[in-house]
Amino acid sequence: MVFFGGHMQRRAFITLIGGAMAAWPLPVRAQQGTQIKRIGVLMGISERDPQAQPDVAAFTTALRELGWQDGRNIRIDFRWAGADVGQMQKFANELVNLKSDLIVAHSTAVVAALQRETSTIPIVFVFVSDPVGSGFIKSLPHPGGNITGFINIESSLGGKWVELLKETAPRATRVALIYNPDTARYAQYYLDPFVSASRSSGIEPMAAPVRSESEIESVLTSIGQRTDSGLVVMPDIFLATQRNFNLIIALAARYRLPTIYPYRYMVTAGGLLSYGIDGVDLFRRVPTYIDQILKGAKAGELPVQLPTKFELVINLKTAKALDLTVPPTLVARADEVIE
Repeated sequence: MVFFGGHMQRRAFITLIGGAMAAWPLPVRAQQGTQIKRIGVLMGISERDPQAQPDVAAFTTALRELGWQDGRNIRIDFRWAGADVGQMQKFANELVNLKSDLIVAHSTAVVAALQRETSTIPIVFVFVSDPVGSGFIKSLPHPGGNITGFINIESSLGGKWVELLKETAPRATRVALIYNPDTARYAQYYLDPFVSASRSSGIEPMAAPVRSESEIESVLTSIGQRTDSGLVVMPDIFLATQRNFNLIIALAARYRLPTIYPYRYMVTAGGLLSYGIDGVDLFRRVPTYIDQILKGAKAGELPVQLPTKFELVINLKTAKALDLTVPPTLVARADEVIE
């Protein structure tokens, strides 16, 4: 732990008819008058994670509304990396070798894996932090190259989470930001505003890098020894997997540690409070870029888009268990309150 004191397969959802069409010889497919485009989707999470199905449903529905249907004029190849960097690289290589016409990349670590495999296949990313600092694009308005997409959370939220923690748990005078340096190489993007907001609130900021479940356990055990501690969970594909965020929720309950999360589903699972984007909305927007690229637009000429929908979710049951009284003004601002 670093103190700043003195100084984060499904083989393919192919319908039966899609599989059959893909197997037809080329002349037969040509007679149908439809050239099937191949879309690879490399998900950073596991197919079993609770947010996986709503995200995929929003994505495929939005594609269908734009006239792209799996098995009719597109074939979608899904791969699920389960927050494993090695698997991300393996599947990135696989999807490039399948001669995908376009690849959807879920998470910063997945884009990094794909960038090592191709500089020509268009990549549309979703749930990516700091794409400029990560070296994926030249700028948000003019990405250049073969990559564009949808940012998940802006860096300023690093400070907003500290404010929300202070509002919810005024006794917190030291706060740790937890993340995995292997999957969240952009950590500094959130750490800088987190540190600066902490210091201006009279809070001692800490960086808490973790690479395994046992490290999550030892970090939370260490932080939880003091009653004036709080925790912020960074948007990080490693911490977004069900096993890991459930572990954080369980340990936060055990040590009565007020914790702020980046996503709604973590609060639905028993976390205290989340402030972040509506992830399903982000997946719903991705097909607009797929549609343009498959019709001839260049990925590098499509501006990277910022999130448009943010949501504050509070779990009052968890607050009560932690002996916290959430201010009524904060409850009034919430998009969803779990009682």
